Amino acid sequence: AGAAEGCFPRLWWPRWRHIACGKLQLGRGLAWLYFELFHSLLRRDPPRRLEWAEAEAACASADELEQERSKAGAHTLQFLLFLYVQQVNKVSLRTSLIGEEWPSPRTKSPSLTGKSTSENKNWNDQDHHAFVQSHLSDMLELLLEPEQLTASSHATHSSLVSYEAVCALSFLIEGTVNKSMMVHPLHELALWQPCHGQNGYSKVSKAFSFPKLESWLRSCLMTNPFGMTACLKSGKKLAWAQQVEGTTRRAKIACNTCVVPEVFPMVIMSQVYKQTLAKSSDTLVGAHVRIHRCNESFIYLLSPLRSVTIEKCRNSTFILGPVQASVHVHSCDNVKVIVVCHRLCLSSTAGCTFYILTPTQPLILSGNQAVSFAPFHTHYPMLEDHMAQVGLATLPNYWDSPMLVCKESSDTSVFRLLPPSDFYTFVIPFEMEGDTTETPGGLPHMYQKALSQREQKVQIWQKTVKEAGLTKDQRKQFQMLVENKFYEWLVQTGNRQQLDSLVPPAVGSKQAAG
Repeated sequence: AGAAEGCFPRLWWPRWRHIACGKLQLGRGLAWLYFELFHSLLRRDPPRRLEWAEAEAACASADELEQERSKAGAHTLQFLLFLYVQQVNKVSLRTSLIGEEWPSPRTKSPSLTGKSTSENKNWNDQDHHAFVQSHLSDMLELLLEPEQLTASSHATHSSLVSYEAVCALSFLIEGTVNKSMMVHPLHELALWQPCHGQNGYSKVSKAFSFPKLESWLRSCLMTNPFGMTACLKSGKKLAWAQQVEGTTRRAKIACNTCVVPEVFPMVIMSQVYKQTLAKSSDTLVGAHVRIHRCNESFIYLLSPLRSVTIEKCRNSTFILGPVQASVHVHSCDNVKVIVVCHRLCLSSTAGCTFYILTPTQPLILSGNQAVSFAPFHTHYPMLEDHMAQVGLATLPNYWDSPMLVCKESSDTSVFRLLPPSDFYTFVIPFEMEGDTTETPGGLPHMYQKALSQREQKVQIWQKTVKEAGLTKDQRKQFQMLVENKFYEWLVQTGNRQQLDSLVPPAVGSKQAAG
């Protein structure tokens, strides 16, 4: 019956929409968000992502878009697990009332500044490990076929876990054999002959014994050796930043010690202060990047990236290469982010501006104030090549259609579209090889018009000066006046620091390659 209804083994969008909107009382936008978020986590090849973008951009109406989306399906068991692990950030009322940490005080991971933290479970490897250990039994029961469950929907000692269910678990769990550098999905490891005695695999039933499989998984589970904790504790330090004199802050930048096929690398940068940091590097290609506590800086990461988190940064500008998954900005004040990305998520930000090109609606989570959105407005020579590498196109582009997913979801005053009068293009001041010479997809008419009018004013001004018939001394005096006014403007706007920080450091303190 499930197959006939479009629910199993694949769950199709119309069926999920019916369940989510009809049974779970979710709005249609939120239902699609869950479905699309799940898809963005899968390793779809860039050409397929571009095909999907092209098909969606060609839809002329909401009905056509819905028809196109109805072709989208998800692996049912994997999608169930995806929904289940959303609980990782749920706060336990009991433990918060009695003051216990969850899952336990021992599972705190070191923060980027070296202090322990339990704030953000999305990045805490120990929390992920503790969550899976404490919920493993529930997750396995969720994947069991109905006849393997008791009337109260629990497993018994004789329950069997199908091979398909273990394949679904590969969505969350992968591993190595004897600490080798080859990473395999869980289902491949589970079928490895020497493990059959421990995980209860039967070649006859082509299934696993529930208690044995659970016990085997528990005994082998460990925190991610390529995650943030490992990167902080034993990662390779990168000398990309200058240590600014007169400050106690030490810039810390690190990446995974070893790069392993099939595992996205990780780069962490913390406490970059009062400087310009610019990189286009193999170390960054396909990396998860975490930027933390940077202040009064300009950071250019001009490589194709997997994901980016910008956290607790202030008064800084981030210019990023195309991001295949998501850019999450959290607890930031007065930052500018310029990026082409699959998805943008914001939480607890104040006075931030986002110049973006994105095929999904930007997500405004809770705690944001004075958010500004503007069209993506820059380019560098390799930009379109990098976009193709991560499967991002110029259409569809939802930069101006954010979705409020928070308790303030009716309060649209938390964001605005940047007025064209405040809009200026951004020039990336570095020479690189490549073919891109203009902003991909161009600019919306209103913004282009504002730029053209401003350009016209400059031309009129130049013509007026030319026709004024000034003497040589008057021209010199006039030039000094204009330069002084320009210098004042540079200081007042903070652009003086930006220009100064572009001057290459002295030979002794050069930023390292890498």
